[in-house]
Amino acid sequence: MAAEPIPTKPLSYDDDPAFPLHRGGKLEVRSTIAVRDKDDLSLAYTPGVARVCTAIADHPELAYDYTWTSKVVAVVTDGTAVLGLGDIGPAASMPVMEGKSLLFKEFAGVDSVPIALSTTDVDEIVDTVIAMAPSFGGINLEDISAPRCFEIEDRLREALDIPVFHDDQHGTAIVALAALTNAARLIGKPLSDLRAVVAGAGASGIAVSQILINAGIGDIALSDSKGLIHEGRDGLNPIKQKIAAITNRSHLKGSTEEALRGADVFIGLSGSTVHESCIATMSGNAIVFALSNPTPEVHPEVARRHAKVVATGRSDFPNQINNVLAFPGIFKGAFEVRSHSITENMKLAAAGAIAGIVGDDLSPDYVVPSPFDERVAPAVTAAVAAQARVDGVNRI
Repeated sequence: MAAEPIPTKPLSYDDDPAFPLHRGGKLEVRSTIAVRDKDDLSLAYTPGVARVCTAIADHPELAYDYTWTSKVVAVVTDGTAVLGLGDIGPAASMPVMEGKSLLFKEFAGVDSVPIALSTTDVDEIVDTVIAMAPSFGGINLEDISAPRCFEIEDRLREALDIPVFHDDQHGTAIVALAALTNAARLIGKPLSDLRAVVAGAGASGIAVSQILINAGIGDIALSDSKGLIHEGRDGLNPIKQKIAAITNRSHLKGSTEEALRGADVFIGLSGSTVHESCIATMSGNAIVFALSNPTPEVHPEVARRHAKVVATGRSDFPNQINNVLAFPGIFKGAFEVRSHSITENMKLAAAGAIAGIVGDDLSPDYVVPSPFDERVAPAVTAAVAAQARVDGVNRI
């Protein structure tokens, strides 16, 4: 007689504390005015609303004053590069997009709406965002795979007169620059004397390299799965061709590991692994930013045997390179002056503001502030708004 099967416990998602927290979503819409009687109703809706609509029709700029348009961000994704999960689709991306909106609100008081698009076609994404742009004051592109994300952002920035910001690129880049600025100060070298190696030529790797160049780093070599990127290398897409033209002035070829010999800085954004022996070949007082999540390219404790400063993308180690230090304050600063774009100088100003929070408390375990440091968002907001005025992209 066959043995009866052992009964199994039914799967309950609520056994995992993450699921109850997300049940029903993490956001809601609330009204900013009370509707207590028919007089309130007649002003909030018909007939009073018609007078506001007519005024906006005659003077479209009034939409910034008499609707939420000037202070709300659209958080837009196609679900193709979600966290470390990859292409999981628009529906599965929504918890992350809601989380992004939650961070906007919690850290800077900025309202936003998560939008997951059921298309991965570049033209369709661009056309859709342009079509819905009148409802928003800014566009935060999120978790869109490279190299498509570069074209999408470029085309939207060209087409729209509101800030367009791909956070996977620029948020990471801004915070990495802030941390590196302080790490360089700690080891007593200016950025212009540093040679860096960046592993990973996706959205964040390209953006980090670009902002470091704009900030004046001495030299930087970027690698992808085929090795170091350099001018003349076969098979480079247009984005990599552009970055090849402005990086790797030492004309290094070969592997990431080979480039690390004598390098001052390693920044990992690749999801690959770098052996301890390679970190050991870097210069004295080396700086290692192993930013891949959840598994850094080299374990922080291993990197510390050879590096003066170590940072990761994780919250359970010191020096977390966390985008939330940047994007809430950047949009709030842009909104304060009704900027029609986010310039390269505004990004540099944001990085400077984040770095400045650390001040005299600088140490190997403290080159970048905590996301919960309440000074960060106001400092970034003020710096971005001021730079927008300097750059002449402000409306007010």
